[in-house]
Amino acid sequence: MKDLLLHVPEHVSRSNWIARTATLAVFALWSVFIFKANSIREGEIGSPFLHLVLLPFHEAGHYALFRWFGRFIMILGGTLGQHLLPIVAGYALLVQRRDPFGAALCLWLLGFSTVDMAVYMYDAFDPKMMLLGGGTGQERDGHDWQNIFGDTGLLRHARGIGLFFGGVGWLVMLAGLAWGACVVWLQRGRISDSEFETLD
Repeated sequence: MKDLLLHVPEHVSRSNWIARTATLAVFALWSVFIFKANSIREGEIGSPFLHLVLLPFHEAGHYALFRWFGRFIMILGGTLGQHLLPIVAGYALLVQRRDPFGAALCLWLLGFSTVDMAVYMYDAFDPKMMLLGGGTGQERDGHDWQNIFGDTGLLRHARGIGLFFGGVGWLVMLAGLAWGACVVWLQRGRISDSEFETLD
């Protein structure tokens, strides 16, 4: 497993290594901006751009993937769909392409997706966030987590659950950055001036 998670090709082209290092720095800086903008209690996700990236996969989870498994799973399927994006992409990069750096960035995105989910979990107790199509959970029956927590008897615990998963999301994002940094550090010892990089 360690060989898979920290795989280093025999030769790493200098340009690819520099690009990965720069990408990691950008994601680390982006994380700082997201952290400053994010507020679970205030309904601030931290990155409207990433929220919009995840949104089509959230909606596809509802209506294309999980609608066949009953109302509860269909509602939960939105969150499952947005989590599947980084999970499937990360698996493909890690196992099929042997690219742990790309998989680390997918783990980072999974962490953000969890933070995104946590904001809506917290909001479920006293819905104020505007939902897709207009209105809040107080005005229409479209708030996924209000429905999920209502069906499971957990609505009164929604805020605590939201804060917990917000923390989990941030830990996963940090783990993704740490993993990526470890891969870049290990690849440093295999840098070659060739523009071609060995993939296995």
